[in-house]
Amino acid sequence: MEINFDQPIFVISVAAELADMHPQTLRQYDRLGIVSPSRAPGKSRRYSQRDVNRLREVQRLSHEGVSLEGIKRILELENQVAALQHRVNELTAELARRREPLESRIFAAGTAGDVVSLERGQRPRPRSQAVVVWRPRGDR
Repeated sequence: MEINFDQPIFVISVAAELADMHPQTLRQYDRLGIVSPSRAPGKSRRYSQRDVNRLREVQRLSHEGVSLEGIKRILELENQVAALQHRVNELTAELARRREPLESRIFAAGTAGDVVSLERGQRPRPRSQAVVVWRPRGDR
């Protein structure tokens, strides 16, 4: 059975005990937007394991002397970094799926002036329209 760290299962008293904090501190962090739990029907707070881990991180930073505004900014930046790392992984996987080995790819100018990717030994296909050939005046 796999544990879902984002499942909101802990009521505020249990989350506070797991994070070694007072429930009022959790309410304050929620008001400040530092750790925002899910809301169950009836407006009661429900904390996930990820929320509890975040509360522990907030406590660690606070003990190191970081202000609540500083902690909030640190957590925002960590979220941005995580989202960007996730996006980079997605794009890297997409690129790996789409990319042929570089040795087999050749780029050339297409007949419309665009850049086209070709296989080795292949030439750009000519346009289906008539091609105007320029000849010097003496060759007419």
